Amino acid sequence: MMRFMMLVRIDERTAPAAGPSPELMAEMGRLMDEMTKAGVLLDTAGLRPSAEGSRVRLSGGKLSVTDGPFAEAKEVIGGYALLQAASKEEAVEWAKRFLRVHGDEWEVTTEIRQVEEPPPGA
Repeated sequence: MMRFMMLVRIDERTAPAAGPSPELMAEMGRLMDEMTKAGVLLDTAGLRPSAEGSRVRLSGGKLSVTDGPFAEAKEVIGGYALLQAASKEEAVEWAKRFLRVHGDEWEVTTEIRQVEEPPPGA
């Protein structure tokens, strides 16, 4: 089994102002339960709006801190899920199911990346 990070990207400017509907939250809860029972979902959470966040950057040896919102970015990371799957293809299939739950009112993108595991014996 391999672990995959699913980064959930949203455009805060076009997301529904009221946030997820109760129906979406119920459907998402059912999917998360199914993923947990299948041993696929290891951890997940949504993130607070970027207006409440900060970015710390190292460039040319100098650190800078920028408080949100991050207007220059079209999409921000709105949440994550840590998955355990037999293959990247399986992780992608779970991501597709996650996106379908959102219906037509949301524009959501997920990025699936395998987690680097420490070498055996390390």
